[in-house]
Amino acid sequence: MPAHGQGGGSSLLEWLLPALVLLGAAVSYLLLAQRARRRNPVRGWSRWRTTSFLTGAALLGAALLPPVAPFAHEDFRAHMVQHMLMGMYAPLALVLAAPVTLLLRTLPAARGRQLTAVLHSPPARVIAHPSVGLALSTGGLAVLYFTPLYGATTSGPAAHCLLHAHFVLSGCLFVHAVAGPDPAPSRPGVRARLVHLGVAIAAHAVISQMMYGGFWVDIHAPIPQVQAGAEIMYYGGDAAELLLAAALIATWRPEPRRSPTRDPATTTDRELTAPA
Repeated sequence: MPAHGQGGGSSLLEWLLPALVLLGAAVSYLLLAQRARRRNPVRGWSRWRTTSFLTGAALLGAALLPPVAPFAHEDFRAHMVQHMLMGMYAPLALVLAAPVTLLLRTLPAARGRQLTAVLHSPPARVIAHPSVGLALSTGGLAVLYFTPLYGATTSGPAAHCLLHAHFVLSGCLFVHAVAGPDPAPSRPGVRARLVHLGVAIAAHAVISQMMYGGFWVDIHAPIPQVQAGAEIMYYGGDAAELLLAAALIATWRPEPRRSPTRDPATTTDRELTAPA
């Protein structure tokens, strides 16, 4: 995003680029959803997931475009609104749209197998673990606001772009690891994911409270703005994390109990092929 003091033409170009990218992503998703419905009219593709993706793109647009974007360079409160939209709300909507599943249903068989192999690779398993998403999304906040990093990100558009990319990608990783509908071979059980979500909620609250009290904060902004930003982070983060918890509960399916004394010889073919 453009730094404070840039010309209007440069600012217009910086805002036009993310608008075009978001528009392209939305159109691409709609075309893939249409292709999925044509390939399998009976199964189709969920309109709810399509709406979720468009909502996520709209939230990113609200964060990256006027009036929020230019105001964020002048006021820390607007920066925090940006952070909430890009790092928590937009990722939740985008991940719940199941874009990887949509790709797997529309790609040719050979490309689909390649994508599946990537998803099952050791690096992908590590990146998709909730601990990684937690460290990048929530742990990154402590690094951003308790070190000179925040001041460094306001020095120019390149640093701002990197910060925004970190917000979006780390948020998507954490949401995917906790409650994403897309394939995740290394995803732990529900209890472990709830623990990671609880740690994120507690850490988010501690960081925002320390920010409000001015403890070890390295943010060059008026105190009232910092305190108001901390309140936005506290209450806005709680709402987003409650939505994530609701998504986790909605996608949770208990494993069926198996009788230890059942004779394997009497097990039917249907039971052998039933999903776990």
